[in-house]
Amino acid sequence: MRKLIVLVIILLIFLGLWSAFAKYTPQLLDLGRKSTIQEQSKEKVRIVSEESVVVDIVEKISPSVVTVGIEQRIVDVDPFDIFRRPQSIRQEQDIGSGFVVESNGLIVTNKHVVGSQGKYKVITHDSKKYDVESIYRDPGNDIAIVKIRSTSRLKPVEMGDSSKVKVGQLVVAVGTPLGEFRGSVTKGIISGLGRGITAGSVFESFVERLDNVIQTDAAINPGNSGGPLVNSSGQVIGVNTAVASGAENIGFAIPINIVKDALSNFNKTGGFVRPYLGVAYRMISRELAILNNLPEGAYVQQVVEGSAAAKAGIQEGDIIIRFDGNKVIEKEGGLAKIIGKKKVGDTVAITIWRDNQTLEIKATLDTAPNQ
Repeated sequence: MRKLIVLVIILLIFLGLWSAFAKYTPQLLDLGRKSTIQEQSKEKVRIVSEESVVVDIVEKISPSVVTVGIEQRIVDVDPFDIFRRPQSIRQEQDIGSGFVVESNGLIVTNKHVVGSQGKYKVITHDSKKYDVESIYRDPGNDIAIVKIRSTSRLKPVEMGDSSKVKVGQLVVAVGTPLGEFRGSVTKGIISGLGRGITAGSVFESFVERLDNVIQTDAAINPGNSGGPLVNSSGQVIGVNTAVASGAENIGFAIPINIVKDALSNFNKTGGFVRPYLGVAYRMISRELAILNNLPEGAYVQQVVEGSAAAKAGIQEGDIIIRFDGNKVIEKEGGLAKIIGKKKVGDTVAITIWRDNQTLEIKATLDTAPNQ
């Protein structure tokens, strides 16, 4: 009898548990489904939001981005027809990019984009072509301003503050890569800040040391030069200028604050007025100085004839170690940064190292040539 009672009690407990399980299982399953749907919804919103940011950037900046082209005449010769007279053919080629900074037709690009002789043209976002009326090249940076005459007001970009740029932030590059694909857009991040690079090639007309540039992994190719590097707010924070040879996704841009300073200079003077010493140099880093038992500073490779440096007696092979009381150190921007803080006409004290001796000289800074 007792065994029967125990079995009945066990059966009742089992039936009670089964009833409770059957009652609450649908609700638990529904909660699980809702949680999964919410997670999927959040993920979808995050992805769509990132896409929409890029789309918004492109829609904002594209009307202000231009292509720079050059018109040249080439001689067409047929080597298999000696009786055919050579013919001169006009050829147009897209060579770089740029962006509008003032609605009256002022456009910023790289100096090396418009560094050769030829008739330049600007092609706007709506495929209209304009002849370049004048070019102003900044001798201290790889920057140039080109002026066109437009019958309609152009849309200028909004310039940001490159001093607030952070490594890892989203950026977009816009331009005409390879001189073929106008208005191309690439996306990436800021990979590094304060880089120092030598832009150009010793086999070409353009070789220049650029300090404090922005590194990005947004794809930049020949033809992108002069185009804008843009932050997530659609503000230009840099001018795309170079790509590391033999590498992938390593591009560089000149900070926009340098451009803003250059534009301010241009608007005040109608050109680029900068102090000029007149030396071509290579920075000797601390490590290189220790290895070669040399002082740290700027090694003079060439002195421009008739320049302030030549008049002061600076010679090839000298090492400039102090400039107006400031140590010339590569990590602090080198000689160019110190000179850039001076004014035309300033007389400065220069300490140089020559033949294992230090010499003190003075130089009066000239106006940099508009080359």
